[in-house]
Amino acid sequence: MDERRMVRVSKYLSKHLRHQPELIGIALDEGGWVDVDVLLQAAGAGGFPITLDELEQVVAANDKRRYVLEDGRIRASQGHSVPVHLDLPVVEPPAVLYHGTVGRNVAAIRVEGLRPMNRHHVHLSPDRDTASRVGGRRGVPVVLVVDAAAMRAAGHEFMVSANGVWLVDHVPPGFLRFPG
Repeated sequence: MDERRMVRVSKYLSKHLRHQPELIGIALDEGGWVDVDVLLQAAGAGGFPITLDELEQVVAANDKRRYVLEDGRIRASQGHSVPVHLDLPVVEPPAVLYHGTVGRNVAAIRVEGLRPMNRHHVHLSPDRDTASRVGGRRGVPVVLVVDAAAMRAAGHEFMVSANGVWLVDHVPPGFLRFPG
């Protein structure tokens, strides 16, 4: 499959496995899973046919490992705006995590901290480079440093998704270090 098709399939999956499953007539279970056969049939009926081989290639080749394929089912690793419970265990985070954003968001973050917005959790990166790539999707990246050890000591709970994205309900501004 060529790169353009790979991106189109991945974006299609993201839209329907994270945000709008009802648009193609599928229902995610409480963990965000849907049977692969159901997804493929719905995609085809909705005018965007995907083969099983294409689906497997997108899952395997996606550099961000956005999807999990298991026992004939698929789900997005995180980033849902629809109600799901990923059933991830609470784990000890590294001492420091990172969050990539753009400059226009920094003033609000200084006041409110990091909020999940339309998602279930705030997404944090394990390293500065990943956070920079995430922030760079919407402009010139600004990387914030999160004092995860202090947050954990204060009672905040962290989870990590299958693709290594750290998840937390909120990051209050006092736990953030801003550049400059």
